[in-house]
Amino acid sequence: MFKTSSPFVIIIFAALLGCAEQNADALAHRAELEEQRHAKNQHFKHDPTSPLPDSAKTSFSGLHYFSIAFEYRFTGPIEKYAAPETLALATSDGRVKKALRYGRFAFTFEGQPQALEVYRLLTLSPKYADYLFIPFTDMTSGEESYAGGRYLDLIEQKENDYVIDFNLAYNPSCAYGRKDFSCPIPPRNNDLALRIAAGEKNWKE
Repeated sequence: MFKTSSPFVIIIFAALLGCAEQNADALAHRAELEEQRHAKNQHFKHDPTSPLPDSAKTSFSGLHYFSIAFEYRFTGPIEKYAAPETLALATSDGRVKKALRYGRFAFTFEGQPQALEVYRLLTLSPKYADYLFIPFTDMTSGEESYAGGRYLDLIEQKENDYVIDFNLAYNPSCAYGRKDFSCPIPPRNNDLALRIAAGEKNWKE
């Protein structure tokens, strides 16, 4: 007859099961990211609205990314400002875009507290009323990633429960050579004093 499993064995089994579930989630998330990146490459190469100049489309073989790294994925609430201010974000072509200082997302990376301001762009179509925007720079900006910073998009959540995944960080449209885009420049408040080795890298024709 088999003896009843000891509590220690049960704990080990539960831990292994938890690790297996985490690995499955990570694999699914990785596959989703890779699918999104493939679709974006197809859009850049073939779509008339692509931010690539026509001269670059023929030789375009795909955008460049850091390796997918889940240590750059954070969850938590946004601390909403009680009296959000309206400000003018400077843009790449010298114009401004009005935005609302929606709140602040705090996270910890390698034991150090960090924070990013979250904005709601006021110049978007009403159908994007639930769109939130995080422009940022970090220690890769101007070296491995685009000098003008990168962006993260969020959809407003009633439960105030968010995932900030820097693997989804992308370059503004004006990073690819066309001159007909007006891209918000990340405010100095969102200049992170750390290296975000995740998301889209700099692109060179």
